[in-house]
Amino acid sequence: MTIEIVVPVLPESVADAAVATWHKRPGDAVERDEVIVEIETDKVILEVPAVESGVLVEILEEEGATVLGQQVIGRLKVGAVAGEETKDKPAEVSAESVDASPAVRRLIAEKGLDASKITGTGKNGLITKEDVEKALAPAPVAKAAAPAVAPVALQAGRTEKRVAMTRLRKRIAERLLEAKNSTAMLTTFNEINMKPIMDIRKQYKDVFEERHGIRLGFMSFYVKAVVEALKRYPEVNASIDGTDIVYHNYFDVSIAISTPRGLVTPVLRDCDTMSLADIEKNIRELALKGRDGKLSIEDLTGGNFTVTNGGVFGSLMSTPIINPPQSAILGMHKIQDRPMAVDGQVVIQPMMYLALSYDHRLVDGKESVGFLVTIKELLEDPTRLLLDV
Repeated sequence: MTIEIVVPVLPESVADAAVATWHKRPGDAVERDEVIVEIETDKVILEVPAVESGVLVEILEEEGATVLGQQVIGRLKVGAVAGEETKDKPAEVSAESVDASPAVRRLIAEKGLDASKITGTGKNGLITKEDVEKALAPAPVAKAAAPAVAPVALQAGRTEKRVAMTRLRKRIAERLLEAKNSTAMLTTFNEINMKPIMDIRKQYKDVFEERHGIRLGFMSFYVKAVVEALKRYPEVNASIDGTDIVYHNYFDVSIAISTPRGLVTPVLRDCDTMSLADIEKNIRELALKGRDGKLSIEDLTGGNFTVTNGGVFGSLMSTPIINPPQSAILGMHKIQDRPMAVDGQVVIQPMMYLALSYDHRLVDGKESVGFLVTIKELLEDPTRLLLDV
């Protein structure tokens, strides 16, 4: 019995997909639940497992092909064993059954030709000796047409490589252009002294890891401060829908994560109900899923505000781009020792620049600066996060 391999049902927001990787080739054995092929959408990778054990007999859509939901892309022969013949060969026509002279039929038999593939040019389709000789001759190799303009030859050691953009990279490009062209984006900056948080981490990191099984990082403090600031400035937690402003009474924060396939922004939901340990665990889980290509559509859907940390790559300052339809994004950067004036004295402090890009159609300058100052105050005095002041 042969069964069809089909593309999974695609989410409503995904029009089509592309065949990313075939893990099996025709003739390979396949175990039940083993992944046969991966389908790439503009958001996630969908794995297509085998519903039965058998042998892959046919691939209908090769890697890179555009496919739709529920489209047949291959066939699997259930119960077959690798190495066995899994496709029926068309029956060859014997020399004795063709319309040809005895000498021609004998020549066809001696050469082991399939008479059905020889076109007879004689009277009433009679196969002649010339037809047999033509079938024996190798097919002529077509010469490539010379280009209208000869390409410039590269010098020795100067090479190029052309690779098609992945669907995710295309989608990222579309979203970035959409953000630049459809929002009145503006960026405001500030800086914070990270010493108080660094002191807390140094004092409690071992106890925290022993108690919760996860390291205490900076992102949990960032997210906590963002949630508190969003409560105070609801415009930053809102979005524009047509001519309406939608205010969200929940706090779902998107976390920008770099993966081998590109930048993705999975969502931490209901961050206001999470502890520092919960935030760290959820961020780690999303990062691992992103690295392994296991993020689902649900993981990437929604989000009212985005936090991105370019500091892990050494960025000192940047202007992050809004993630539509959100109204703002917060960029964190590299922590670097700098001389600062403290109580009239020059003191070396670990400083970090903050960047808030926001949609000026919805968020005014007063709210954007106040939002960023609130985050600065909370991070420079972390006990305020615990006391809610």
